[in-house]
Amino acid sequence: MRVIARGRGLVRTFGSGRAALTVLDGVDLELRAGELVAVVGRSGSGKSTLLHLLGGLDRPDEGTIELDGVRLERAGEGELARLRREKIGFVFQAFHLLPELSGVENVLLPARITRDRAALRRGRELVEQLGLDGAGARLPVVLSGGEQQRLAIARALVNDPLLVLADEPTGNLDPESGANVVELLQRVAESGKAVLVVTHEANVVERADRILRLERGKLS
Repeated sequence: MRVIARGRGLVRTFGSGRAALTVLDGVDLELRAGELVAVVGRSGSGKSTLLHLLGGLDRPDEGTIELDGVRLERAGEGELARLRREKIGFVFQAFHLLPELSGVENVLLPARITRDRAALRRGRELVEQLGLDGAGARLPVVLSGGEQQRLAIARALVNDPLLVLADEPTGNLDPESGANVVELLQRVAESGKAVLVVTHEANVVERADRILRLERGKLS
């Protein structure tokens, strides 16, 4: 099975001296095409930090990160921005939809930035597939949490990323909306992507192909 992303010996420490806190201490992991992987652990255990490193939003103090053959810890800011735009889809618990744009405008924003016509078509198809035609015409402020999260996922997928990183994607949702989101992420993984989900939710863990526990800076 193709390895899309790989981390080796990842260390990340915040603060210095007696106040230093090492949240990742020699973490190794591989994310393969076709997998939905769940990362669990207590709040503050470093799960979101791990996502940020794998997505090129932060850099490790030690260790290596490889995405589709590119070493992220060596990449410049311009190359990291390109990789995030073209190969990584982020799904955040807080949605991060732009309030002045309609739902469909939020979904299509990454495609408009890259001027990718195929991505524009894909975005419109995603909105339709997710049953968001009505929500797509409205501003985020009048949408439900489930509608906003599905729009955020559609936006993350619009550029057809190899790696999807989701941070507590069902944390703000009712059970039915949460189940729909998990099913969608499963379908994304089955299409040949690698999907990593940080979660506390049992319904996500139950449907994951692999479960990793982060505790005291180590993955098991």
